[in-house]
Amino acid sequence: MTPIIEDAAPIPTGVEGLDQIVAGGYAANRAHLVEGRPGSGKTTLAMQFLLAGVERGERCLYLTLSESKRELLNVAARHGWTLNGIEIVEVVPPELSLDPKQQQSLVHSSDLELGETIRMSMAEIERFKPHRVVFDSLSEIRLLSQGSLRYRRQVHALRSFLLLQDTTAILLDDLTAEADDLNLHSLSHAVIRMEQLAPLYGGERRRLRVIKMRGTSFRGGYHDYVIKRGGLAVYPRLVAAEHPREFEERRSSSSSDQLNSLVGGGLDAGTSTMMIGPSGVGKSSVALTFATAAIERGEKALILSFDETISVLLRRARGLGMPLEAYIEAGSLRVEQIDPAEVSPGELATVVQDAVEREDRRTVLIDSLTGYHNAMPEENHLLLQMHELLTYLNNQGVMTILILAQHGLIGQMGSTVDLTYLSDTIVLFRTFEAEGRLRRAISVAKKRTGGHEDSIRELRIDSKGVRVGEPLQSFRGIMTGVPTFEGERTKLLPSQGSDD
Repeated sequence: MTPIIEDAAPIPTGVEGLDQIVAGGYAANRAHLVEGRPGSGKTTLAMQFLLAGVERGERCLYLTLSESKRELLNVAARHGWTLNGIEIVEVVPPELSLDPKQQQSLVHSSDLELGETIRMSMAEIERFKPHRVVFDSLSEIRLLSQGSLRYRRQVHALRSFLLLQDTTAILLDDLTAEADDLNLHSLSHAVIRMEQLAPLYGGERRRLRVIKMRGTSFRGGYHDYVIKRGGLAVYPRLVAAEHPREFEERRSSSSSDQLNSLVGGGLDAGTSTMMIGPSGVGKSSVALTFATAAIERGEKALILSFDETISVLLRRARGLGMPLEAYIEAGSLRVEQIDPAEVSPGELATVVQDAVEREDRRTVLIDSLTGYHNAMPEENHLLLQMHELLTYLNNQGVMTILILAQHGLIGQMGSTVDLTYLSDTIVLFRTFEAEGRLRRAISVAKKRTGGHEDSIRELRIDSKGVRVGEPLQSFRGIMTGVPTFEGERTKLLPSQGSDD
């Protein structure tokens, strides 16, 4: 039995993420315009809309002027769909066929073709009486109209007819005209714009925006989406204020007493910690000590690795005595290797949300922001997106650790990303030279949620794991980027393999 739907009530779009954006779905018994250039995914989105109707026991009709039924079935097969329950009608007037007997010269062929196209479409709708209908596409009507006034009148007539039929319609437009025709925007109950962008490097990026939707408080702005086997996956833009959560204040310590003392006892839940320094100074290893300590206490963790492959990460952790493989097998650790050239910010935010809300992961390690930023030079608002992501994680009570590699190894250093103003704790790493050896130093420059040591300690990473030495009293120049140790050698950690 077909469900009774209240007039203009939201009905599912067939895409979970889009339902969130438009507050539940399309408006029942209204006409919605979906526009975008060829290749943006309009046909796939329309098919998912009809398939959702079939699942609800509704009659669904696909009127196509641009693609043949054979082509539509092929597209569906590639997504693993069957279009059983969807009536597909190719609207091809006799004047548009290849039959020479149908040719005439008494009137302009476009006049006859336009009228016949609209008449055939309305006849099919009256015959089938669909609950959901897709009209693909309005660009054919635009070409036959040969004028904006006539085009608007034809679309207005079609929209009025659909309204009388109590059917929910999706009108597709591929924007092949030289200039975007805004006439349709005023006629449609809702307008969704789909875009496909080609960055300088990497895969194409797709995004959509709801331009209007009458009587509905939709989520504005751009939202990333991808087309994969199974249809469109839409990633709503993250709004941290929409995800409040009460959580218990707790402090996560590492397995090193000296490291815990340096950071004031540990890192707090609901805060973000940035570990910043040159490459190879030990940032990732120190971050792993906090993550593994949280896992040992029974919490779950997520690692987003941009710079290392999973195999290299596991091998490095194994050398430090951290059995990440066992944690992964037990489900307490999830490691995602991210290819920044292929993953959009919206998709990344969705991965984090799923891990936090569905899997209850309380520690998130992002390694690193530098690789993510460098691989996305055209993402001008990356800082705003990271701001929203960090605020969301803090609201969820997650302990977030960010790795940021600075340019260079010695001397003045800088970075292309500045999120220090967002971070609640900043752990600074440097290298220094003492008696002909290159050593590492660690210090805490900032902690909003409590006190911390203002001393500088030596850091050593070897087969015994991460070790932090006593405070170095005779150390100068660390803030200049050229630290120099002037103290006694006995206060330094012994070299690897040394007995002293």
